[in-house]
Amino acid sequence: MSREDMRTVLHCHPAFPVGPVRPRLFGSFVEHFGRCVYGGIYEPGHPKADEEGLRGDVLDLVRELGVTVVRYPGGNFVSGYRWEDGVGPVRDRPVRLDGSWRSVETNRFGLGEFAGWAAKAGVETMLAVNLGTRGVQEALDLLEYANHPGGTRLSDQRVADGTGDPLGIRMWCLGNEMDGPWQTGHKTATEYGRLAAETARAMRMLDPGLELVACGSSGSGMPTFGEWEHTVLELAYDLVDHVSAHAYYEATPEDPGSFLASAVDMDRMIEAVVATADAVGAKLKSRKRIMVSFDEWNVWYQSRLGDCLPKDWTVAPRISEDAYTVSDAVVVGNLLISLLRHADRVAAACQAQLVNAIAPIRAEPGGPAWRQTIFHPFAQAARHARGTVLQTRLSGPTYETARYGEVPVVDATAVHDADAGLLTVFAVSRHRTEPVPLRLDLAALPGYDLVEHSVLADPDPLAVNSRAEPERVTPGDATGAARRTETALDVTLPPTSWNVLRLRTNEGVIR
Repeated sequence: MSREDMRTVLHCHPAFPVGPVRPRLFGSFVEHFGRCVYGGIYEPGHPKADEEGLRGDVLDLVRELGVTVVRYPGGNFVSGYRWEDGVGPVRDRPVRLDGSWRSVETNRFGLGEFAGWAAKAGVETMLAVNLGTRGVQEALDLLEYANHPGGTRLSDQRVADGTGDPLGIRMWCLGNEMDGPWQTGHKTATEYGRLAAETARAMRMLDPGLELVACGSSGSGMPTFGEWEHTVLELAYDLVDHVSAHAYYEATPEDPGSFLASAVDMDRMIEAVVATADAVGAKLKSRKRIMVSFDEWNVWYQSRLGDCLPKDWTVAPRISEDAYTVSDAVVVGNLLISLLRHADRVAAACQAQLVNAIAPIRAEPGGPAWRQTIFHPFAQAARHARGTVLQTRLSGPTYETARYGEVPVVDATAVHDADAGLLTVFAVSRHRTEPVPLRLDLAALPGYDLVEHSVLADPDPLAVNSRAEPERVTPGDATGAARRTETALDVTLPPTSWNVLRLRTNEGVIR
């Protein structure tokens, strides 16, 4: 195939928007899972821990990552969690067994500690309630404890516990993955839909302004996918605002091409959930639009999970501390492109998780913290995706995958900040061996010139960052290789690469 035949052309026009970039699109997830909390964000005695035991080096990286909202405390963990165990004097908190991750939970870190950490990190809290082993009353108690100003037993307890002012949590998840047989308190769609509706109705009696997330399917491969969402939303449509979506992807040696195209599955999943929600809305003759909260997504090597789950009950065991490769980072970047592409219906998204366990940040006990390869696409998207996502049309070569059929070699999206005079294009090349030419059609955006072409790639697509080599893989600069014509910009995307192209008008100001 000639270089000309390999070219992909990206067309976009500011008159055809998808929707605004929502800040909650760049969310993360902190669960009592492995060393995400203990030895991750919280490690009393660490040289860089503050007086509350929060690791300052990890906080610095969280701020650099650009996280806006964090879902807490789970995840599978929440379905057996008693929130009361994590409040009050630490010396009085009970030690419990967590069956979801075969771990010992000390409860030294709970809601108050998380609220303090979130304030220092500058992130919003998305709080999940236990609808596995608990129900309506416990959700109401947690809401009163967290958000009520004072004058009641639970709100006064919060003040006495030292948390003080109301936490003002607006977004609440009504359970977690309740369609999964692995979930503590697993339910049928009808059982869960009824419970979610009654919990939502009761919570709105205390605070009508909450944003509530109903559990969608825990993956598009679930046998009840689609049917689950339809049943749950028929029961809870007028009482919730969002339905959740979860997706994880894993490379296999025999099929790297499908792995690099994982975003195709995310696209299809989002569109299927939206179509199902809209069908329920039409049936109910409702003008309301249910949004998608994609509150768990990432690359996760779940095939290794069984080998790292502890055989004995352990406090904060090492679970799923995957070292992420360049290929993993390209897939994570592509998943971010997919989320941006659906900015009109994806209200929030949380990469799972934040530290150590399936995470962009790694931290060692008493030692350093560093950025994994997947840190960089997230941080760049969080920093530069400002404004409005534009509809894009890509014309170029394709390749055949075992899992998703024929897919484009290049995937991309564009974000336009008209006020700042900025256009940012996020693009990935899925070609594993050859560089691919990309032409940006700028006929509708005259006067925009390239100021930066950042590339994350490596001759070894399996290269990782580690404690010994924390900067082995970092974005590089390819700006000088671009060529501008009167109506287009030509750049080259290296094999298996994540690319950020930033353009501005003469009046634009780079931030």
